[in-house]
Amino acid sequence: MSAREVMLMVAPNGARKTKADHPGLPLTPDELAAEAGACLEAGAAAIHLHVRDGEGRHSLEPADYLPAITAVREAAPEMVVQITTEAVGRYGPAEQMACVRAVVPEAASLALRELAPDDGKETLERLRGFLRWMQVMDISPQFILYAPEEVERFLRLRSDGVIAFERPFLLFVLGRHSAEGISKPEELDPFVEVLGNAVAEWAVCAFGPREAEIALHAARLGGHARIGFENNDRLPDGSVAESNADLVRAVRDLLEREGHAVMAPAAARALFRHAAKRAAIC
Repeated sequence: MSAREVMLMVAPNGARKTKADHPGLPLTPDELAAEAGACLEAGAAAIHLHVRDGEGRHSLEPADYLPAITAVREAAPEMVVQITTEAVGRYGPAEQMACVRAVVPEAASLALRELAPDDGKETLERLRGFLRWMQVMDISPQFILYAPEEVERFLRLRSDGVIAFERPFLLFVLGRHSAEGISKPEELDPFVEVLGNAVAEWAVCAFGPREAEIALHAARLGGHARIGFENNDRLPDGSVAESNADLVRAVRDLLEREGHAVMAPAAARALFRHAAKRAAIC
């Protein structure tokens, strides 16, 4: 594919890591705000937020989310702010949906297999209703898919009208289930093959030190990338990055060397807003 604009989203902390994993891992609202500002300057147009409760545990509570969102917006008002609804063994679908309803964020990531673990009528009707509410509220979903088979299921649910979006935004997750936990560029190809010519935006997130290489591979295939300490703290040369901004700069450098450009926040916001639009036929 020819040179293009690539949206970089930073995932600065994740649900499981602590400062024992990396001393620069941002956890508090102030730390997240500072990291957001640095990553915006480095080339990230969006941020994927995880927050912690008073005991340092992954949280979906509005009381933990809202101060972090406020701090990030003050430090980097241009950035798209996306919250996670990841379960991490603590939350079920009802609680995950309740989080989005209470926080009313600009964007939210949704693991399809968590919100709809089966194809039962009640499960799918609950998902359909929730997604319709998100459309009414102009909240942009990003659907997390962990395997090519999940892309197949997503496309089927879209065809059935359960997921009724004009141009949905998908996130392909690589490496979580590999024996060594390290993603490889070729793992992306089956996801893209299954997606085929379906009208959708997509990004990749990858585990391990080949993150930047995989982001470049995604750009060549027409996708975007999510990068950061959530899944990786290594620069392309194998050294440990001091900050998430270092990882963003490294990916930006690779992209620009090949003629690509990083997407500005305004263009990224338009991309997310388009992803929230209801399909005309539904």
